[in-house]
Parts: sequence; structure tokens; C-alpha cells
Amino acid sequence: MKIAASPLTKKVNNVFIHVRDLHQSAEWYSQLLGLPYSQEKVVSPVYNLPVTSETGITLDDHTFDPGFKLQPSKHVLFNFYTNNIDDAYQYIKDKGIPIVREIERFDDFAYFNIQDLDGNILMICDG
Repeated sequence: MKIAASPLTKKVNNVFIHVRDLHQSAEWYSQLLGLPYSQEKVVSPVYNLPVTSETGITLDDHTFDPGFKLQPSKHVLFNFYTNNIDDAYQYIKDKGIPIVREIERFDDFAYFNIQDLDGNILMICDG
């Protein structure tokens, strides 16, 4: 079977996280990632977190979409990477962020899941 060439690149360009309160979520994610936060730079309907990876993160409050109903994901949307799972776990715990799945360890990989302000599930992993 011959595979046709695709006009799509082989990378994820951006992740959208749907939120209720753009300012509150922008501050929460900025604190989580240790990013600078300026309330004046947060303008509805979207806020792009100033991450340093190729894949961007956009928070979206759907201000211009009155029919939108937020349905938080109860499944992992994506993961944040860490070099040290234990330090990351303690950091999250110290911030009072809900941990919804404790650390699970495998031979060369460990992860745990947290919940954001809107109830979305995110993973933190070291592999």
C-alpha cells in the first residue's frame, strides 16, 4: 500500500485549552509554568501563553461564541514535561493544585495527573 504525501507537517502547532475565566486561567497557568503574567496583556477571547517550545498553548474563553458550553475534559488533554517527577509533584502539592492521579512509575517513565481551574485533566511526566 502506497502512502500518499500529506500537505500537513508532522508536528502539533498549538494546543487550545477552553476556560471560563481568561484572566484567572492565564494567571493560574503562568504561575504553574513560572511565566511572567501581566493582566493588561490578557485580552479576550484568547491568550497565548509565552511558552518556549515549538508547540504553543492558547487559552480560549469563547467570548464571541455565545452558544459555547464548556465541558472540561476528564481525560488527559496533553502533558507538561519535567526533568524530576518528584520535585514537580512536590511543587504542585505545595501550590494546592488538585492531584487526581498519584505518581505512577515504570522503568524509564513516571507521571501524575492534575486538574486545572476548569476541571481539565493535565499530565505531568518525565518521559
